[in-house]
This record gives sequence, C-alpha cells and structure tokens, in this order.
Amino acid sequence: MTPAVDERLETRTLVELYERMLLIRRFEERAAEYRLAGHIPGFLHPCIGQEASAVGTCAALGPDDVILSTHRGHGHMLARGADPRRMYAELYARTEGYNGSKGGSLHMIDTELGFLGANGIVGGGIPIAGGAALQQKRRGKGGVAVSFFGDGAVNQGAFHEVLNLCALWSLPAIFVCENNLYGEFTSQAEQSPVADVADRAAAYAIPGLTADGNDVLAVRDTVAEAVARARAGDGPTLVETKTYRHRGHYEGDMCAYRPEGELEQWLTRDPTVTFPARLREEFDVPEAELEAVRARVEERLDEAAAFAAAGTHPDPSQTLEDVYVDDIGGKALR
Repeated sequence: MTPAVDERLETRTLVELYERMLLIRRFEERAAEYRLAGHIPGFLHPCIGQEASAVGTCAALGPDDVILSTHRGHGHMLARGADPRRMYAELYARTEGYNGSKGGSLHMIDTELGFLGANGIVGGGIPIAGGAALQQKRRGKGGVAVSFFGDGAVNQGAFHEVLNLCALWSLPAIFVCENNLYGEFTSQAEQSPVADVADRAAAYAIPGLTADGNDVLAVRDTVAEAVARARAGDGPTLVETKTYRHRGHYEGDMCAYRPEGELEQWLTRDPTVTFPARLREEFDVPEAELEAVRARVEERLDEAAAFAAAGTHPDPSQTLEDVYVDDIGGKALR
C-alpha cells in the first residue's frame, strides 16, 4: 500500500532531521581532528551528544525567528542552516569565514540566518535574547527570540533579571536550557539545589517545560508548544532539554570529574544512533536511504574542509577593521 502524501512528507522531514544531526556530529568530530592536525587554532567546545536539542529546537522555528547561542554553538548554527564551508573557514582563520576569521569558534554570527551570535560569556546570550524579543514584539509580525544556554548559566544574575522582565512584558522569548549535567567541570548537583531547571519558571509565573534532549521529536514538539504560546502573545517559556555532552568541556579536557560508567550509560542514548534506528523500525525508512544520508554528509564536509584549506589568510593590516566605526548616522567619530 502506498503511503499518503502527508505521511511521505513527514517521513522526508524526519530523514532531514537525522541528516542535520549527523552533519553537526561529523562537523565537530572532523573539527577536532583538524585541530589536532594543526589546521584550527585555539579551543573548541563541541556539542557532540547534544545534536537533538539543537536540531529539534530549530525545527520548531520559522524564518523570521532569531536565536542566540553559547560557547558551544556550532550545532545551533548548523541546525539553523549555516554553510559548513564558511564555518570551517572561520575555524581555519580564513577571510572567507563567516566573520573574516575574527569570530572564531566562540563568536560566529550570521544575522541573515537569524543567528545573532555565539558568545564566550556563560549566559551572555540571554540578555541579548531579551532585547531581540522586545524588538520582535515591536515589529508585530509574530517572530520569537530563542536563547540557548547551559545549566551553569541559570545561576547567573542575568538569567533571573531577563526572565523576570520578559515575563512582566509578555515578550515572545523562549529560553532553552540544554542541561548536560555539567557547568564546565562542576556537576549540576554541586552548583544548585534545584534538580530540574524548568522548576525555576514558577518564580516568574511562566511555563516550565521539560523534554528528553536526546529525542529530536520530543524537543521539536516541546519547543513548538512554547513557540505557539509566544506567537499568541502569551509571553515567554522556559524549556529544559535534558541531554549530555560526550566530550569534555573543551577538546583536550580529560573529564576526570565524571563518575565511572556515566559516559557509557549516556552513549546508549546517542541521538545519531537511536534516531536512525527509530526511522528504520517505526517509519520503514530503508537502510539504503540512511546510507545515502551518511554519504551526502561526508561529501559535503569534504568540500567544506577543502574550501577552508584553500582560503585566504587575513592580512595583519586588517587587524582593526570591523573593530571601530568611523561614523554613526553620517557623523564622523574621528
């Protein structure tokens, strides 16, 4: 029996979600290899293991919505549709990168995508998201602003200040806490008496929703609920996606602070393994189609790495370009 058109469409959408998660995974695994090979300077903070949270959230958004990211932002940017060629070029410190080599891993940005930037400051994107949500409300077109952050950021003062103000003004903001159990090297239990971050929403009289952060569909549906509420003018929502980062806080972190067996337990819930299995078993997606996805991802990243390697190194004379402005509204500053 031939499946209905909408069923085929939904299945294709699910395969695309898998492809986007796999693209993030392989982008970062390769980035770690390129860094060891000396092609990428500086630190990398991978989100390996957290792909379902990024992809599920962005799958619930529209083209006019905006997102704010973190120091662990490659996945959010790719989930939003960024070009991996320009991302690798930025990591390689080439002028062809998203920020001409001046953003690097921690500060990439593409406003055309509605990606308002990664941020090296823990919780640094939260107040920016508050401002973006205010602008979305003023525009009156139904757009929302999403801020990603980790469990370590909820003890920052800005978190409480911004949630309070957004709730007071009923701003279309969605605060997505990717709770991976660790703030840098400290477990959540050692930094907060509140086990479920979503419970903190009650202090601001807004909904607090929790999703399995390793289930891309659960995240998508949960965030979609928050988006619908925001678009209706009912204000912000705090969403907690419970997930886990497979790598350390940064590439090279030996993870000595993790209990024995914890990683192995979470690896059984790896979204890039469990989701394709679900596609095969529940949606009858043939293995050949999934293999084609894997081949496309590798081919795309081969091209991206070659693009970055062939890029141009910035000239030292350009160091202060894009740092200062010469005028504001036609008025010279110097």
